[in-house]
Amino acid sequence: MDPDTPFVAAQLRPARTFDAACATVVEYLSRAVPMGMWAVSRVVDGRQIMLALDAPAYGMPQGTEFPYATSFCRTMVTGETPRIAPDVSRVPEYARAAGIVAPDVVVGAYVGTPIVRPDGALFGTVCGYDPESKPESLHEIRPLLDLLSSMLSAVLEADELATATARELELARREADTDALTGLLNRRGWDRFLSTEELRHRRFGDPACVVVMDLDHLKTVNDTRGHDAGDDYIRRAAAALARCVRGGDVLARLGGDEFGMLAVGATVTQTVELVERMESALEAAGVSGSFGHAPYSVVAGLPGAWQAADQAMYERKRLRRATREPA
Repeated sequence: MDPDTPFVAAQLRPARTFDAACATVVEYLSRAVPMGMWAVSRVVDGRQIMLALDAPAYGMPQGTEFPYATSFCRTMVTGETPRIAPDVSRVPEYARAAGIVAPDVVVGAYVGTPIVRPDGALFGTVCGYDPESKPESLHEIRPLLDLLSSMLSAVLEADELATATARELELARREADTDALTGLLNRRGWDRFLSTEELRHRRFGDPACVVVMDLDHLKTVNDTRGHDAGDDYIRRAAAALARCVRGGDVLARLGGDEFGMLAVGATVTQTVELVERMESALEAAGVSGSFGHAPYSVVAGLPGAWQAADQAMYERKRLRRATREPA
């Protein structure tokens, strides 16, 4: 690199990650155009997730979710309602939404603009709310909203591309973290992969579910038929599960008789269908296992989803034993 090239001080360099850009936008709007709440949201799976927000009038934490179908932003995005409503009571659709957004949430004024992907698909919104109505001069911030939403769309595209490239490199490194018996990712690789994915999911709010599976009868197989038969039992289970994994999903043997999977981009409904396919695949392979699954959320993160999935799996085992189902 040319030693004569001037460098910019770190604090003056632009945000290069989407989450940092969202935080900067919310911080700026909160100072430049005070409202009861400013937020950058992600719309996914029928939910509007507040990825970054400042809500002095509402006291909501980051990661708060609302149903998108009844949100102010839904009709704003479709063009049915204006992007800026200084008095929501004058816009019938907003007036109706004001009473059902959430309990104890009073909305008198609303501002919103979409964050759009390059293909025109909706990613989310920049939105502002206030308990009181605002003067008509609020319309003057429209050029600012256009600029900020365009900037976020550009940062989103660049960051998703960079993150996808990094993820491909991470997947390529899995050979070093492979379980010798099954060829799947081992516990060390799983922990490292989840750590990387946690950063990505917090940045973009993408949907995902964690699935945990614990083999049934492995101890019995080991005790009655020997450890070679037990190893074969584990390998058959791994092969059956691997046949169900979709592109981009990550399957790992966490140790002993436990497996974990990250269903990337999967909704809860899609994950239920995936688990049903895995149960059928295990049965066809002559193997039995107990499953648990839980969705990712910004609040709990992937570690929280993993813990919830593990608890759900053990609860499933408990219920099976209580009903005298073989486990």
